[in-house]
Amino acid sequence: MNSMSQNDEVAKIVAAPPGRWDVDAIRAGAIICLVLAIPFTLLGLVSDSFRVISFFGAVIGFIIGSGGAAWTQQRGTPQSHALVTAMGTYAVAQAVFVTIRLVTGREVNWFGIFFTLSIVSFAGLIGGFLGSRLQTKGFVPSSRR
Repeated sequence: MNSMSQNDEVAKIVAAPPGRWDVDAIRAGAIICLVLAIPFTLLGLVSDSFRVISFFGAVIGFIIGSGGAAWTQQRGTPQSHALVTAMGTYAVAQAVFVTIRLVTGREVNWFGIFFTLSIVSFAGLIGGFLGSRLQTKGFVPSSRR
């Protein structure tokens, strides 16, 4: 059995990232999700004829945003970062939309919210996979060059 030397143990401790989550990556991914997904969501609320286009546009926004979080994170957990980004951003945005609907006296489709959460979770998985692939192929964000 190989034992680690004192220097190897110190190098392993120094190389360990501080904390489980890369908050900067999650924040950047969440901003991307919001900027891309919210306009499509609002379009779907305003016009029924664009509902399908707006739905898929929002899902693509979550894929890109969660993929950005997975790609820029520096903790070695791209899937976790992508899922937290996609689901967290969706939860916050839906909390705002539900609050507006409740205040204005409109009906809230709870089943639709939770069904869409499952689709957003899947979008987060796809984004995490894409971000992970970018990292393994050697593509790095410009802030780390």
